Amino acid sequence: MEELREVIFHFYNICGKLFMWLLMKKIVIFGGGSGLSQLLKGIKLFPVEITAVVSVADNGGSTGLLRRELKIPAVGDITKVMLSMADTNQDVMDLMNYRFTKSKTLGIHSVKNLLLMALMDLKGNFASAMPVMEKLLDVKGNILPLTEDNVNLVGITSSGKKVIGEHQITKCASKIVEVKYDKDIVVNPKVINAVKDADLIIFSSGSLLTSIVPHLIDKKLVDVINKAKGEKVYICNLFTQPCETDGFTVYDHIKYLEKYLGKGSIDVVIANNEDISSDLAIKYRTEEQKDPVVLNMNELRDKDIYVISDKLFTIEDGWYRHDALKTGYLLFSYLMDGRKWRLQLV
Repeated sequence: MEELREVIFHFYNICGKLFMWLLMKKIVIFGGGSGLSQLLKGIKLFPVEITAVVSVADNGGSTGLLRRELKIPAVGDITKVMLSMADTNQDVMDLMNYRFTKSKTLGIHSVKNLLLMALMDLKGNFASAMPVMEKLLDVKGNILPLTEDNVNLVGITSSGKKVIGEHQITKCASKIVEVKYDKDIVVNPKVINAVKDADLIIFSSGSLLTSIVPHLIDKKLVDVINKAKGEKVYICNLFTQPCETDGFTVYDHIKYLEKYLGKGSIDVVIANNEDISSDLAIKYRTEEQKDPVVLNMNELRDKDIYVISDKLFTIEDGWYRHDALKTGYLLFSYLMDGRKWRLQLV
């Protein structure tokens, strides 16, 4: 009898997991670097199937050195996203982020970057190395590079000058008005399939020009995104980026995305509506040349865009960060309840 109870228990346990899997919604999140990593820390706590698509054109720091020496796509943002989705202990996290600071040759590189590089050598390519590292870190969800091509971003200034390299674009003192690649890319086929199956397609907070727009340069991918069943959600930044989005409101960010996606492509925007401390606003203005992004409801009143607004920040060590848990909760609630969670403008 005891054995029968155990069999029945395991049967119902398996059925329950299968039932949850069948009900679980699928989301695809486009982004890169810190903005995407911060968002994933929150949304991964909810029962959704996550596919994070990461841009791979970073050419600064450790990633830049590895790219120049080994002629590979950028690994830094990929490994950062892996850690944000990992289900492991703090010792492993600290190890992955460790840098040999006393070494002149290794000091710039984190263990996580070196580990992924070693796996690429062993397995032969990016696509074969990533599942091994995801298993080592017990990553919850799917992480996909946008492309495996070794490409660079090219920024075009308002005067028509070309600025080559993501790092150089972020440091450019001139206004960047357009971003493209230095050659055509082949989009990862798994990204295409994930977008087609997604119940929600999300453009993460993060640098608009160097983290989000790089996903929207390939016209074939844009076409797939626009034809996909999933609604398109943009999570707006808390602050502007110097020489990229100076003076931008929430709606200005949306309009810039729609230069690449097409007019009317964004269905929902999630934006902060809480005032930023005047003291910290001055700190951001003087030290980083950034200003709070303003949510002007009048700009959105006649647009077919629904706004979910709330206090979306926390303060960590004197700096603003997106509230990952609250943003994840708003996304999950909208995903499950749809239009009930839309704050329709009147």
